[in-house]
Amino acid sequence: MNHGQEPGEGADQDVVTGLVCQEADLKDGQMKEVKVGDQEVLLVRTQGQYSAVGSRCSHYNAPLIKGALVGDRVRCPFHGACFNVRTGDIEEYPGLDSLPSYKVKVEDGKVYVSINKNSLKLTKRVKEMCSMVPGIKHTILLIGGGPASLVCAETLRQNCYQGRIIMVTKDNIPPFDKPKLSKAMNVDSSSILLRPSDFYQQYGIEVWTQKEAVSVDTADKAVKLSDGALQQYDQLLISTGCRARPLDCPGWDLKGVTLLQRYEDAKEIHNACLGQKAVVIGASFIGMEVASYLSDKAASVAVVGPSRYPFEKSLGPEIGKMSMQMLEEQNVKFYMNERVTEIQGENGKVKGVLLKSGRVLVADVVIVGIGVIPNSDFLLGSELEVNSGKAVIVDKFMRTNIPDIFSAGDVTSFPLSIRGDQRVNVGHWQMSQAQGRVAALNMLKKQTKCESVPFFWTVLLGKSIRYTGYGEGYTEIIFKGKVEERKFLAFYIKDDEVVAAASLMFDPAVARLAELMATGHVFTKAQAQADDLSWLQM
Repeated sequence: MNHGQEPGEGADQDVVTGLVCQEADLKDGQMKEVKVGDQEVLLVRTQGQYSAVGSRCSHYNAPLIKGALVGDRVRCPFHGACFNVRTGDIEEYPGLDSLPSYKVKVEDGKVYVSINKNSLKLTKRVKEMCSMVPGIKHTILLIGGGPASLVCAETLRQNCYQGRIIMVTKDNIPPFDKPKLSKAMNVDSSSILLRPSDFYQQYGIEVWTQKEAVSVDTADKAVKLSDGALQQYDQLLISTGCRARPLDCPGWDLKGVTLLQRYEDAKEIHNACLGQKAVVIGASFIGMEVASYLSDKAASVAVVGPSRYPFEKSLGPEIGKMSMQMLEEQNVKFYMNERVTEIQGENGKVKGVLLKSGRVLVADVVIVGIGVIPNSDFLLGSELEVNSGKAVIVDKFMRTNIPDIFSAGDVTSFPLSIRGDQRVNVGHWQMSQAQGRVAALNMLKKQTKCESVPFFWTVLLGKSIRYTGYGEGYTEIIFKGKVEERKFLAFYIKDDEVVAAASLMFDPAVARLAELMATGHVFTKAQAQADDLSWLQM
């Protein structure tokens, strides 16, 4: 049979067809990366049927062959995005786009995959969307320009909403890939935009930059903006995220003391630290990623943290100690079990950091990463319920206590399904995207619950630690592999159950556990302790 010819048919000039394997080569639940023309394709067999989709995750191009296949979904090994292997549709985030799907034919025990020549080079697919129809008098207002707002807008258009969509953001640019800011600080804004500006025009999504919501009138369904304008809405999404917590000590406002919030902040920190003495206050994810990034750029980097080790509360002392050693090998100095009592300055500019112990760290630049505060102050007096930590309270449908007002992303306190609907505030990128989607579907009366499993990652010196679940209150950690060898899988145990997992160089274990948790599986401490981890292959 000629390459490029469909079995049993005449050659189609617009299609490339490849014989990719024998029917018996794959068993149910197996995947194989094959080539058709120059295109790499993920061939999957589930329930006796073959399907073929793009082989690379639409988020950062990770090879899906290394991911976790559970049922009809493949989960990316790197950052947890999920795709339906029959349709290619994205079903869990991060990432925005779906995979291309290809025609599969089985004939005489041979498996053929056909690709239209026009799509041979495509590695991802934007879901079909409608645009605005001018005559429709209905407005959905999205406050905040992060991932929740963007996915909400796209989901509305994917589901034939043809009213007006307005996204209001205090940023100077449309939605961008914020997790990159602390990992690769010297990036051009164009390289981190989640969508190009013409995308918003094409699908009738208005993006108003450099504006903030000042107040919400729930009775009149209107939001007052920072420029004095009053914008009416029919439905409202509050997805304002969080802001970096500022220092609360003398000298916090000196020149050279910075917070990492905006794209511009990352650029400024990069430029200010070149060849200079940098002090990072805070030893959690943002602080450690910034210290890692600056380790070969600043003259010196010091990290000040309140616990014995970085990440101690979230990931545990063993992983914290390992992370600290990784950075110490790059000459980053750590001052742990310490607090800052004053930022010292001269002529209005920072020159040192005074610690509780009396030690003074010489500093040209101070980067503060000590937690975040939900951006909900503008809701004061609006009757919208917020909790004691200022997070907006929502139900599983992302509804607030006020009809037609929804909330999504880091600003929310929501019921987490894998923890028996315990109310949590989770600042994960993929969770914000998932909640934006759920909010949109419920705005359209397509009743959908948020049942996503938390998944996040952190990058230190090019090494990625992946994490899934919700480990708060864990009482024990069970390790596979060796933390000191920097290759491990950690199970977090609470009430004899696996509630979370973290890994380094142990893919796709965390992705597989996330997918099993998403399908309702519960795993015991005894299973985590066993030498046999075949239960992870379910």
